[in-house]
Amino acid sequence: MKVTGFTFIRNAVKYDYPIVEAIKSILPLCNDFVVAVGKSDDSTFDLIQSIDRQKIKIIETIWDDSSEMKKGGKVFALETNKAFHAVPDDSDWAFYIQGDEVIHEKYLDNIYSSMVKWKDNAHVDGLLFSYLHFYGSYDYVGISPHWYRNEIRVIKNDKSIYSYRDAQGFRKGDNIKLNVKPADAFVYHYGWVKEPGTMKKKVENAYSFYNDKKLPENKFDNQIFDFSKIDALTLFTETHPQIMKEHIERKNWTFEYDISHNKLSLRHKAKIFLKKYLGINTYYENYRIV
Repeated sequence: MKVTGFTFIRNAVKYDYPIVEAIKSILPLCNDFVVAVGKSDDSTFDLIQSIDRQKIKIIETIWDDSSEMKKGGKVFALETNKAFHAVPDDSDWAFYIQGDEVIHEKYLDNIYSSMVKWKDNAHVDGLLFSYLHFYGSYDYVGISPHWYRNEIRVIKNDKSIYSYRDAQGFRKGDNIKLNVKPADAFVYHYGWVKEPGTMKKKVENAYSFYNDKKLPENKFDNQIFDFSKIDALTLFTETHPQIMKEHIERKNWTFEYDISHNKLSLRHKAKIFLKKYLGINTYYENYRIV
């Protein structure tokens, strides 16, 4: 069984993406790794090149900043597809990881076993992962229904599969959802954990790739991001991936949140009630579990 990892990145240093940790977290499962590195304003290229020159293949890209590609963040899917199309034909699986996602080492065996089990099953297109969305600091996790709960991160090396919308997930052919099996593993998403000044710059940059979205002005307090404007969090009481240890130790800001202060909207409360008590799922699902 051959597995190729793939991702895309630009300005990782400038916006404090844990891209090195992201890649290294799944590298033990990958025979090789493709990284589409967009032309950056910082040392992102050198950073990626320093990881593992034997396993990692870098594709240098220039992002399409046209207005067409800024409709719904299409450019992110375009860059994802550039990396996926460079996955060698002899690979069985392609393992996708975004620049702010990390896999805990405790899940590697589960993921490997799932890849072995479903490799030759033509009815399975990919593997589905659960998510932990960290917010404000490494101590809190978002629990509101507006966070996506699951997404596909391992796909068959089938080039009819493509990145969907703004690289949220994958589809194939004529907009067909992928058939997936649960990988029994979590993705640790750290996209909303940064020093408040850097967080503001990152959000402004991210929103610049969506001409259909407005900046959340209520979340900005002068030159910093106001993490307190959030609906519901809970404390994270487990361990982070070992690969994140140094990154977390460099944290230089404080964020505290009263987890009893729940500000969920009526719509989100209704979603939770329907799922928990009536078994009615109204959550968005970009896949089919088979």
